[in-house]
Amino acid sequence: PWIGFLAMIDQVDRFVFLDDVAFNDRSWQQRNYIRAGDDKRMLTVPVLKKGRRGQSIKDAEITPDGAFPEDHIRSIQLAYAKAPFFGDSAPALFEIMRCEQTRLSEMTIAVTRWLLDVFGIVTPTICASALNVGGSKADHLVAICREVGADRYLSAPGSREYIEDSGAFQAASVFVDYHDYAHPEYRQAGNGFIPYLGAMDLLFNEGRDAGLGMLRSGVAGPAS
Repeated sequence: PWIGFLAMIDQVDRFVFLDDVAFNDRSWQQRNYIRAGDDKRMLTVPVLKKGRRGQSIKDAEITPDGAFPEDHIRSIQLAYAKAPFFGDSAPALFEIMRCEQTRLSEMTIAVTRWLLDVFGIVTPTICASALNVGGSKADHLVAICREVGADRYLSAPGSREYIEDSGAFQAASVFVDYHDYAHPEYRQAGNGFIPYLGAMDLLFNEGRDAGLGMLRSGVAGPAS
């Protein structure tokens, strides 16, 4: 995930991984950028899609072709081997990536939880699939809020239109805040600063303690 995603988790009392909705291979669910020299490079986890139209995120399986994760690990090593804090954290990250996980969500959630632990973010997390609630779109989110006893929901700004058009949260008396995040600049190798990369970029360049401060500095506070 990018650092704004981790900053959102840092602000809430409980975070739910929305793994029981449809997988979208044109989204960030299986990919993100790293910095490569003075440019950025997309890394995409290969996922089985043929004959699986409409599959949920939790059911999406990593393609067992042998290339992943070693090709990604080599790209990360080439990009960050000289970063100040690469040696402190990279071995643990690579160990997670090399675990015999067959599903995309297993790996991405494991990496996210590791990043939370590394940065010292202690928010409890749970998967939506473990809650086993129904509904679709906004109704599904409201059902999750009810299941965990939440009366406030922190949303990404991109979801504002369908959340407000549905009226589901208002009907359920669940107040909605929107996560307003201004990307901070921090130390990077190369010319110029490149924002919106995977959070490993911040970790490898600034380390755990300074990285947490940088991550939190972009939070402008929830905007209703």
